[in-house]
Amino acid sequence: MKSRRIAAVLAAVALVVPASVALASPADAAAPKTYRNCTALNKVHPHGVGKPGAVDKTSGTKVTNFTRNAKLYKANAKSDRDKDGIACEKL
Repeated sequence: MKSRRIAAVLAAVALVVPASVALASPADAAAPKTYRNCTALNKVHPHGVGKPGAVDKTSGTKVTNFTRNAKLYKANAKSDRDKDGIACEKL
């Protein structure tokens, strides 16, 4: 009787473990989106995207309400023309 209970528990574990491993696999993790240009990026992030702690380089009004996300910035760093840590910044 005890061996049947153990077998039932092991069968249940065998069904649950692969499902939880599949949910936690790195392949399922969403990679940050790379945008083709600033027009496409600004449709989703109207004020640009930058690294946490980045400060806008400008002689006018500084953009402060950009999206702060290091991974998203890294994926779109090619669009950071002034190399201030904020891609596609605009007011």
